[in-house]
Amino acid sequence: MTGAPIVADTYLFVVGVDTHAATHHYAIIDTRTGGIVDDAEFPTNTKGLLRAAAWVTRRTGEPTKGDLDRVLVSIEGTRSYGAQIAALMAQAGYRVVDAPSPKRERGTGKNDTIDAVVAARGTLHKRLDQLADARAGDTSTTLQILLTARAAMTSERTRMVNALNALLRTHALGVDARKKVNRPTIRVIAAWRVRKSDTLALATARAEAIRLATRVVALDSEVDANEQALLEMVTDTHASLLDLPGLGPTTAAVVLAAWSHPGRVRDEAAFAKLAGVSPLEVASGNRHEHRLNRTGDRQLNSAFHTIASSRMRHDERTRDYVARRTAQGLSKRRIRRCLKRYVAREIYRHLAAEGVDNP
Repeated sequence: MTGAPIVADTYLFVVGVDTHAATHHYAIIDTRTGGIVDDAEFPTNTKGLLRAAAWVTRRTGEPTKGDLDRVLVSIEGTRSYGAQIAALMAQAGYRVVDAPSPKRERGTGKNDTIDAVVAARGTLHKRLDQLADARAGDTSTTLQILLTARAAMTSERTRMVNALNALLRTHALGVDARKKVNRPTIRVIAAWRVRKSDTLALATARAEAIRLATRVVALDSEVDANEQALLEMVTDTHASLLDLPGLGPTTAAVVLAAWSHPGRVRDEAAFAKLAGVSPLEVASGNRHEHRLNRTGDRQLNSAFHTIASSRMRHDERTRDYVARRTAQGLSKRRIRRCLKRYVAREIYRHLAAEGVDNP
């Protein structure tokens, strides 16, 4: 969009923040010259974050509303190490955005000061509608906590089941382990008791099988409770999202956590790019094709993959589309990629029309 305002024309200062577990490094850039006003490092404990916020205020002007509107804060990792400073700066009244992916020239150095400066300067020529505002609101934060916990639990469950299968295939414990054990079999194993007739090795293997199965059963209960919590959150905030084909509590929660609040995603194309489902053109001479986009929010991309796969199996309209595109010579993988782009369009329009917000 020609003539759209950019950061350098709108703000007087940009604060770049390079985040780490123990410390954050801050650099203040003057947008009129691109020069470094000051830089400093502060610890990530509560006192350190408050000192950092006060330092930014002193270096960019006293905290009046007009001064806050002149300062943009660009933070790396607003969903991880930068979450607390992002929330603190947003609560103070600053506009907080996700720092753009750093672009480094070959042969340049790297340290915390450079990274903080790159986080700030990377926004200078961005249009205001291209900025990715950091996620805000208790709903988005809560959903992300639940989703992170779910990912950890499902990952641990997979490890436990794999270990149980390996054990059953190595020792004769009376279970057919040619295929992965299912839930009913796991519950049976969890109820076993060690037999006195077993040899020492067999008794040890049986005890380990019981331990693994018991942990899997417990994880199943935890995952079910997690899904119920996600369902309640989604239902309370935007129940109609569950009416779209292919969306369940988990995928809907991923979508809402990525969406965060109105204004974070400027349009449908940006939402597709955020999810990594916008195809990238690779054209040269007579060759005009598109390649897979491997950037963006991979958790959201995975959710779109699940939604598209579900629709390919159960949604009649999607199955008709798949049949038509298959007749045109497209593979299932390419058809699924097209569907993921369509899913992004449909969900964006649904959320935009409903004006989904976070309390």
